[in-house]
Order: sequence, then structure tokens, then C-alpha cells
Amino acid sequence: MTEPGGHEFTIASTKDIHIGRVVGLRLDEVVMPGGGTAYREVVEHYGAVAVVALDNDENIVMIHQYRHPMGGRLWELPAGLVDVADEHPVDTARRELAEEVGLAAGSWELLVDVAASPGFTDEVVRVYLAEDLSEVDRDVAGADEEADLVVRRFPLAETVRMALAGEIVNGTAVGAVLAAHAVLTGAAATRPVDAPWPSRPHSFAARQR
Repeated sequence: MTEPGGHEFTIASTKDIHIGRVVGLRLDEVVMPGGGTAYREVVEHYGAVAVVALDNDENIVMIHQYRHPMGGRLWELPAGLVDVADEHPVDTARRELAEEVGLAAGSWELLVDVAASPGFTDEVVRVYLAEDLSEVDRDVAGADEEADLVVRRFPLAETVRMALAGEIVNGTAVGAVLAAHAVLTGAAATRPVDAPWPSRPHSFAARQR
């Protein structure tokens, strides 16, 4: 047996269970330390982007959106799938910001990367900090749940309170508002928008090519 931290978790076999429009589910047989194997269910995902849109008064633009698996509406950030081939993630973020909340931004920085639930999915969300906001046209015709979105601005400090109080439970939004607070208070710094994204998922996108 190798020393802790040195084992290579290779895949002995894999089987597709379901390949859908947005996610895929596969079953991997993984080699464990000691030579045995165990089965792991993996939800493949495109990956996504989200936006902390911060106005001049340090308010964050939030959306209240119905999420069917949760059976209710959640406070979240403007976000969307990275599902357009050859589109840079920051351009996806620009498009989603316009489509979901009718805003454009003159300043973009990389804020944080969030692994949604790494115990069973490869989904990672790249979150951008967008400032210097201006209004643009928003078209929600035929947009399913997005046609029901409520858009509201909250002071940054209030979103931090909401996250810690359990009023914001979306994992990406919780991590993003805390990261934004760290940046705005000088405790941390952003990264450039073209910084490497080594954790970006690729398996599901490769299936669609």
C-alpha cells in the first residue's frame, strides 16, 4: 500500500447510466488503496459561470429563481452554463449578465472558482466580479424559469449576513459574496479574467462535440 496521499485512483471500468441535455451520469469502478475497487457515481456537467455584479454603492445584483430540485426559489447570482463551443468563459458571463438582469459591465475581474459538490459531480463554477454597470435590453421571452426571475440589489454586507444566516444557500452565491467581501475589504485580491482554469470540467462537453 502506498503512503497516504500517494495512491493513484485509476478507473478500472466505466459505464454510462444516463446522458441528458445538461448533465450525464456515469458509474466508475475506481481502484482503491490496497488493490480493491469501489463504485462511484459521477454527474458530468458543462461547468458554469456566475457574476457578482457590484454597483457604485456596493450593492450586489441578486436573482430569486425557482429551482425544481429544491422545490422553491433561491437567492442566487446571475449565472449560466459554459455550453457554447469556443466561447471564452468571461464572454459567457457577459452574455448571461445581459440576458438575466439586463446589465453590462465596464470592468471584469476573476473572483473565485467553486466546486459545486465534488463528492459526486465535476461541476465547477467560475465567478467574476463585474463593476461599472450600465443597463441594456433584456429579453426573457420563452425563457422558462427565467421568465419568473425577481431581480433585486442588496448591500454587500447584507448578502454576507444573508449567507451566514442561511437565507442564501446556493453554494456558489455563498462563496462568491464572502469572496467579494474579502476583496472589497482588502483581505484578498482578484485574478485576471484569463487566469488558468485547471478545474474546469471537460467530459460532458466532449460528449456533445
